[in-house]
Amino acid sequence: MKRTGAKKARSQNPGPAPEKKPGYAPRAAASKILAAVVDRKTPLDGMLDSEHGNGAYRSLSAADQSLCRALVLTSLRHKPMLDAAIARLLERPLPSGARALAHVLTIAAAQILYLDIPDHSAVDIAVEQAGADPRNKRFAGLVNAVLRRLSRRKDKTLAELENLSPIPDWFRERLVEVYGAEKAFAIGRAQLTPPSIDISVKSDAEGWAEKLGGTVLSTGTIRLDKPSGAVTGMEGFDAGEWWVQDAAAAIPARLFGDLTGKRVIDLCAAPGGKTAQLILQGGDVTALERSKSRLRRLEQNLERLKLSAETICADMMEYQPETLFDAALVDAPCSSTGTVRRHPDVLWTKDFADIEKLADVQYAMLNRALAMVRPGGIVIFSNCSLDPLEGEANVARLLAEREDVERAAFPPETTGPISHLLNADGAIRTTPADMLDGATGLDGFYAVAIRKL
Repeated sequence: MKRTGAKKARSQNPGPAPEKKPGYAPRAAASKILAAVVDRKTPLDGMLDSEHGNGAYRSLSAADQSLCRALVLTSLRHKPMLDAAIARLLERPLPSGARALAHVLTIAAAQILYLDIPDHSAVDIAVEQAGADPRNKRFAGLVNAVLRRLSRRKDKTLAELENLSPIPDWFRERLVEVYGAEKAFAIGRAQLTPPSIDISVKSDAEGWAEKLGGTVLSTGTIRLDKPSGAVTGMEGFDAGEWWVQDAAAAIPARLFGDLTGKRVIDLCAAPGGKTAQLILQGGDVTALERSKSRLRRLEQNLERLKLSAETICADMMEYQPETLFDAALVDAPCSSTGTVRRHPDVLWTKDFADIEKLADVQYAMLNRALAMVRPGGIVIFSNCSLDPLEGEANVARLLAEREDVERAAFPPETTGPISHLLNADGAIRTTPADMLDGATGLDGFYAVAIRKL
């Protein structure tokens, strides 16, 4: 009886769970975050916030957070290709209820095909993840077989994937419709390359390029070659000599040219990079932002840069200026499809219906911006979408519905280096596949100048 009781006690108290393999936690977190993006349309930036983000991510060490981030970004950039690679190794598709297992396979495949991580580590931990989930435990053997086979035929698989588009079908089809098949494929493949770090400087671009190890682009932006460590720790950051800003994002504000003696309003102004440009171009600048926290961030950035502007917390659709401005910049909220090199989750959290809704919002904002400038004043309307519904179509609609506005040419000195990016209507249109100074590496952007008559 005593033995039976002792045996029963042992069965009721099996002891602590076995330790997870080293590297398990960041991969498990990556699988959960990937699921949140793809299945629940949750934006990635918030989840990868070290203080307020996803709980599994916040619990990781700094090194494991870096690994988790790399796993998620790589998986999102290559997801259709990874899906295709896995599908070719399955005798039949995974059950519809095995979404969590699909994400485990995606994260593991990304490591095998695209990251400098030992294949056996990716395989072993994926098998352990499957075994730890009651829903997927019966698939652990399948995970092991599929991933080991993928590892053995890695080179062949990579060659097979070269001709596949790495973007979801809805976006690929829209790009083909707008840009044609060849350009659409080039745009899709361009997002596979992580973006460079570009900076705008207050002055002496050549000098700062030499100090920071960068190259001055023809637009005046400095592209850092191989930055090491945190950007905030680099020379000149604390002194306010420069700020991070993609080369394409730096174009719209520059298109005003010299603003000396002119009153300018920057609408939707945070985080302040364009505001800083307008100030440095001589403008008497008012920066408008409806979010108190984002406005505070803008003010902190201007303080660091030792630049001054009037800042106002208000919704631009309700703001009534006492005196009309000479110029306005409205860098409108958009689908952000031009920034997928930086934010690959965009294509998985949005769809074409979002683009249509945002286009209507932007049209209202463009009209409101025109109400804030005097007759003869200029509005530059811009956004980081690749879709003409959010750019060219909005302008065509404006010109068709209003007789008191017209297109305006950009000052010639502002477009010299980027004249090849001007479209037939004189607006700027960039895509991640476009060339600048003989190299790719631009976000997608649209910018046009409208004069109020």
